[in-house]
Amino acid sequence: MIAAGIGFGSSTSAEAICAAIEACAAEARTRPHLLALPAFKEGRAEAAREAAARLDLPLRFVAAADLARVQQETQSRSERARNAVGFAAVAEAAALGALAPGARLLLPKRIHAGVTVAFALGRLAEPSREVPR
Repeated sequence: MIAAGIGFGSSTSAEAICAAIEACAAEARTRPHLLALPAFKEGRAEAAREAAARLDLPLRFVAAADLARVQQETQSRSERARNAVGFAAVAEAAALGALAPGARLLLPKRIHAGVTVAFALGRLAEPSREVPR
């Protein structure tokens, strides 16, 4: 199972998210099986919901406990992100946190037009929060 963790700003469009996922899929030479987004973005996730629908992927919201569980497994950390949302890694942590312990990064954080994307590979974890397609 490949999870694509994403991070983006409030003005980001579904088109930008789709383009970023597609660019990362081309680089990794594989397509994700789900999109993973930190649960703290759930109230501001319309663009992610639309992108998930366009890409025909389920959207999983990753709980803070799961983001915290994988922070030490990430390769990229940002003090700006830590100050803004309480986590130094967001996209990588979302990808890893959507999967069961033992998952690994397949594609570390990439930034495309303001959208941050990371791919992780592993077994699917029990969902913290999952939104149907």
